[in-house]
Amino acid sequence: MTRPDESRHTRLTRNLSELLQELRVAQAGVQILFAFLLTVAFMDRFASAGSFAHGLHITTVLLATTSAALLIAPAAWHRVLFRKRRREEIIRAANWCALGGLALLAASMTGTVLLIGIVVLGPGWGTAAVGAGVGCLFLALWFLVPLRIRRQ
Repeated sequence: MTRPDESRHTRLTRNLSELLQELRVAQAGVQILFAFLLTVAFMDRFASAGSFAHGLHITTVLLATTSAALLIAPAAWHRVLFRKRRREEIIRAANWCALGGLALLAASMTGTVLLIGIVVLGPGWGTAAVGAGVGCLFLALWFLVPLRIRRQ
């Protein structure tokens, strides 16, 4: 949102500051999830979970890793391009990184819930329904509701 009383430079500074603050929240979540996923592989119960669970685990770890890379990239870009008058480009690219990182974080969290369901409840329709429900929750709350509000 553009404020009538602010200069272009002030707007860009505010936009970047707001974006980096939002990314801090998501970064903390993905880093905690990543740490959890790393410990899962060393649990006794996981060892006998089966090849599907093991494949889901590595997929989820890779989703979390890619999400972390996308969510942390704008901070790195800001540091590398500091005082190079590239703020507008950083904000534009960082916005796409943030959206991609959030989508992958949602997929990783959904995969983690599905993985826990498989290990705890066993594979089956109930576990699949829980995973699908969590995926739909993220899709609705993180993307569909904001897009609907944006159109109004």
